[in-house]
Amino acid sequence: MMEMERRMLYTKVFHIDTNLINARGKLEAMNKIEKWAEDQVILVNMSSTSMGEAQKGNNKTRTSKALSHIFTIINDDVLTSKPLYQKVAHILFPVGIKNENQANDVKIICHASHYHAILITNDGGSKRQPGGILGNAQQLRAFVDIMNPQEAVNYIEAKIKERDDTNKQISEYTGKPLPKWTDKD
Repeated sequence: MMEMERRMLYTKVFHIDTNLINARGKLEAMNKIEKWAEDQVILVNMSSTSMGEAQKGNNKTRTSKALSHIFTIINDDVLTSKPLYQKVAHILFPVGIKNENQANDVKIICHASHYHAILITNDGGSKRQPGGILGNAQQLRAFVDIMNPQEAVNYIEAKIKERDDTNKQISEYTGKPLPKWTDKD
């Protein structure tokens, strides 16, 4: 018997980087991603490293928004002792990690890799910051899927269309009604 696909997409979990907490709600792509998470179309988490970064600076709105997310935990000693940590560190910072922010970037990537998540970030890949995570995404993709927010939106929209098209075919074949959320996500 043919069954309709569930609303929750069959994708990896998405991990958001600290720079995408979207405390003021002004990042359009992140607003869409947050809505899909709220509607249980996708799962969005963040690493404990991102959570820690978000809580610095006494920005109550940012801290509150960060605390609304589920976050993943890996012991830093375990994380930094893994060969993956050294490989990612060398790709991002070939001359060595110079500060806590750089070490955190490596940890955030390793968290996403450990949990087989898709990392969504705005770090790098621009004229102002050509390197960073996005600037090195091709090399890092050997370990983790990395997308900027708009790429993530495009990916999710394509998966939603696939799900809805499949359900429409099943509906035509079986006569079952479409789920109410069809073509609304």
